[in-house]
Amino acid sequence: MFGVVLVTQLVGMAIAAGIAALRGEPFPLGMDLVLCVVAGVMGVIGISSLYRGLAVGRMGVVAPVTGVLAAVIPVVAGIVLEGWPATLVLVGIGLAVIAVVLVSRVQDDRATGPSGLREALIAGVAIGLFGVVISGIGEGFVFSSLTVIRGTQAVILIIAILVMRAPWRPPRNAVPAPIGIGILDMAGNAFYLLGVQTGALAIASVLSALYPVVTVLLAALLLGERVTRDHAIGIALAAGAIVCIGVGSA
Repeated sequence: MFGVVLVTQLVGMAIAAGIAALRGEPFPLGMDLVLCVVAGVMGVIGISSLYRGLAVGRMGVVAPVTGVLAAVIPVVAGIVLEGWPATLVLVGIGLAVIAVVLVSRVQDDRATGPSGLREALIAGVAIGLFGVVISGIGEGFVFSSLTVIRGTQAVILIIAILVMRAPWRPPRNAVPAPIGIGILDMAGNAFYLLGVQTGALAIASVLSALYPVVTVLLAALLLGERVTRDHAIGIALAAGAIVCIGVGSA
């Protein structure tokens, strides 16, 4: 686990640093730097807890709990900090939360053993707070901020590996996958950061929380996995949520 996450963070940091240099972005200082470091801490706690929960617990518990918390916390923070959005947008947010629950539900054959609820709660809260914290980073700091965030996460992972003496080298034939994950993860964070800097936190966070819908669709298209009734309803609600939020924000 540590090796995969570490590779993704290092790849993301290298790409973000290169783009920041090409764009001439200034290095974040003061409160922006503090927010980047805090976001890095929240991010590494969230992703590590999520992986741990999926490893020791039940997916049917870990996935929806993490997904809902990661969606709801930034939405609530956005409403508190920025005020209530339009009624149609609120309807879209409600549909999106229900969609996240439905598309995150999986067939769970492990009826006994640990549920992973504790890890899911930690992961959901940490990922949700990550979204809130990076929304406070000033405009103009996108890839330079992501460089600091990824660097912070990499340092924490290295310390954890040294302290726990945990194995971290991923198999050589498995390296391309973490590299691809690192690229996509960095791109997702960059678009989210741009979204909260130019729009509303509640809207950007709930739309980004719909990523399980894409996962389900890709699994069906590329891996031939069956789309359950709950998944189909969730996908339909997600589409409705996007329309409501888009129209309500116009």
